[in-house]
Amino acid sequence: MRAPLHIVALVLFAVITCVSASAQAPQLNASQQTDPAITPNSAIGEVKAIDGAAKQLVLKTDAGSVVTVTLSDKTAFMRLAPGEKTLSNAVKIAFTEVSEGDRVWARGKVSEDRKTVPAAAVIVMTKADLAKQQEAERAEWRRRGILGVVAGVNPATKEVTISSRSMGGTQSVVIPVSDKVDIKRYAPDSIKFSDAKTGTFDEVKVGDQLRALGERSTDGTRFSPDKIVTGSFRTVAGAVTAVDPTTGEIKINDMQTKQPLTIIVKNDAVLRKFESGGMMFGRGPGAAPGGATAGQTPEPSQTQPGDRPQRAGGGGPRGPGGAGGGGMRGGGGGNIQEMLERLPTIALADVKVGDTIIVSSTRGADPARLTAITLVSGADALLNMMAARQQTQPGGQTAPNPSAGLGSGIQFGIGLP
Repeated sequence: MRAPLHIVALVLFAVITCVSASAQAPQLNASQQTDPAITPNSAIGEVKAIDGAAKQLVLKTDAGSVVTVTLSDKTAFMRLAPGEKTLSNAVKIAFTEVSEGDRVWARGKVSEDRKTVPAAAVIVMTKADLAKQQEAERAEWRRRGILGVVAGVNPATKEVTISSRSMGGTQSVVIPVSDKVDIKRYAPDSIKFSDAKTGTFDEVKVGDQLRALGERSTDGTRFSPDKIVTGSFRTVAGAVTAVDPTTGEIKINDMQTKQPLTIIVKNDAVLRKFESGGMMFGRGPGAAPGGATAGQTPEPSQTQPGDRPQRAGGGGPRGPGGAGGGGMRGGGGGNIQEMLERLPTIALADVKVGDTIIVSSTRGADPARLTAITLVSGADALLNMMAARQQTQPGGQTAPNPSAGLGSGIQFGIGLP
């Protein structure tokens, strides 16, 4: 029997709304006519403006389309919690309870130009509820997640081996990938966790980054995943030669190739600042906020009681073989990826000419232009520290080579939800 149309549409609404609550208006210029969030009978997007006098809402879809929702005295308003698949638990609300930043599904016959919707019903997922959902998802990925670089792929057994470098060394973990595992993959030039599309085992390659959600074996050498997200990323470092806040572009000279590169910084990029004083070895939970996107106020630490914290000094709970949970640790050192995710966030205006930055991006069409996923400023101290572990002169003296630091496990393309 076919599912009722409103349930099918509501499931679509739930799927589209299961995105990072920190996601801001994307910088895409998709055609209004092909936007999947706009159908003949509905539109889904974030509330960008409210005009009470004119009884209108202005929505912006994930693809960047703008839709005006016109209201009447007959328009029904309902609030629904994220994750709900039917309207049975929806709560009736008033128009005055809709706020900017809320997620809205406006039901009504869409105009031919797909720019207006006279809404018979407006179903709302509030900004606050979406933020709570995101916090819960992030906490789960920290508590039950693992992150590393693909070191091997075995098609015969459908197993992936990942490795991650910590301050104490590297650790390898084997991840079996059954047909029941939900696999997603970052598309070229995408920058958000929620941008990942349905992927396959065959797409996973050596050198990819991989983040998985599941359970680690008792001895810490295997990981049974429920979900896997992979991507082919590029990590570069260099000194900033120019910053243009109006276009959101930063120019650098690549530290390894010596070639000029243009870094594109969109609203959803995460910008962080490395502080050499205490961030590398940690000062306990809450030492640095994390999780905000560029230009936002940094969020407080989201490490929860009972979590396996992402602290860099190895001070968290330890599992068998010296490996802590939540990421991959080895030999008593903190996981570098986790440490980077705990750095304080900054705005584009905080990046200055002369700063040394590390940038991670997906591999796009133009190798001279990178769309930043994560950018870390003040990275010269980090690079020197990592390079010093590789470059050793006779007599045991180190000769830091900053560009060598990129080969030391600095990989931070796949963020948290």
